[in-house]
Amino acid sequence: MLDIEGLALSPADRDLLREPAVGGVILFARNFESVEQVTDLVAEIRALRSPPLIIAVDHEGGRVQRFRDGFTPVPPMRHIGLEFDRDRDSGLQIARQAGWIIAAELRSAGIDLCFAPCVDLDWGVSEIIGDRSFHRDPDAVSDLAGAFARGLRSKGMATVAKHFPGHGAVVADSHLKLPVDRRDYGSILDDMRPYERMMSTGVVAGVMLAHIVYQSIDNLPAGFSEYWIQRELRTRLGFGGAVFCDDLSMKATREYGSMAKRARRSLDAGCDMILVCNDRNAAQQAVNELNDYSNPLSLVRLARLHGTGQMSRKALLASEEWQEANALFAKWSERPELQLHA
Repeated sequence: MLDIEGLALSPADRDLLREPAVGGVILFARNFESVEQVTDLVAEIRALRSPPLIIAVDHEGGRVQRFRDGFTPVPPMRHIGLEFDRDRDSGLQIARQAGWIIAAELRSAGIDLCFAPCVDLDWGVSEIIGDRSFHRDPDAVSDLAGAFARGLRSKGMATVAKHFPGHGAVVADSHLKLPVDRRDYGSILDDMRPYERMMSTGVVAGVMLAHIVYQSIDNLPAGFSEYWIQRELRTRLGFGGAVFCDDLSMKATREYGSMAKRARRSLDAGCDMILVCNDRNAAQQAVNELNDYSNPLSLVRLARLHGTGQMSRKALLASEEWQEANALFAKWSERPELQLHA
């Protein structure tokens, strides 16, 4: 899964996205100007291939929401967790509505997949997770992330939970350096509990791995680790969905070889799809390395992630459910976080 440069496809983008090793596109804020523009861009990408590429975006709410103008501002997941502490039923309802409105608006633009929710526990130390986490308690995270996932699914969007087995207990940002988690296995089980519970109810179609070394268990980052992918995800948790390696352009992965080697290493460990973002030369290296790569089972898993159903933008905005959800989150965007403790 690769990125593109701007608001429309360039000739170089078109050539790269037609390569057989490419299976998807991830969009960023630089690819968005308006609802109409991004809808046209998505249609342009979709027309390149048959079957079409998977089109994804990071659109969790809070500070990780790539599209703004014309899209409902969704609060950080921590705010929803605070509401859950105040009123459990209200928190669960809001979590579901957050998933619903994210999926409804993205699907109306033709986007297949949102990399959400973040189910990392809020240990209070992570530079990059912070208010993206629902809660510190794994059972609360399980309940809220499950409600969010059901909201996504109700509007035709699969759920990709991240960052397995857990990113919340390390300070460092893996975009900038390789974090090391020194806890023992028993402690990390808490971080994995939301995945286990969500998988048991069938609401998770994909999982994204963390670029973290869990030192007491394996000396490789999770995205390169057969232990975490095969032994934990596939065997112990019995997960049969798609496994994503997070962006291999992050500095956390640089000591593990060239981009070609990193790409091959991640897939050999058991990932179904890798991301290479914000580095066109690295993306081309990965494509060149993987043009002879084939994994039919991965293709089946990934095919399940294409969005289903698509309401027109006009029909969506006219619907009573959208109007109620939009009004709710508009009020939340004006509501100080402190008030949520009341």
